[in-house]
Amino acid sequence: MMTLTLKDYASEVGQVRAGERLGVTQIAISKAVRSGRDIVVHITDDGKVSAFESKPFPAKSKKIKSARTLQTNSITGG
Repeated sequence: MMTLTLKDYASEVGQVRAGERLGVTQIAISKAVRSGRDIVVHITDDGKVSAFESKPFPAKSKKIKSARTLQTNSITGG
């Protein structure tokens, strides 16, 4: 089995082909690479490709968003 970052894998095979092999669009690959997401691609000995993302739990951005929503709702009465 071979393991690469999504950025390295997309550089090696191209974003279009990476997207086709992972079942997503080229745009999704581009956005993930550009935003610096921690995605690892596994290529098995028989050529199957899969990808996994590692991120913190709980995600900080969701907590901040929820706090803003609660604050806005309390101000507006919603």
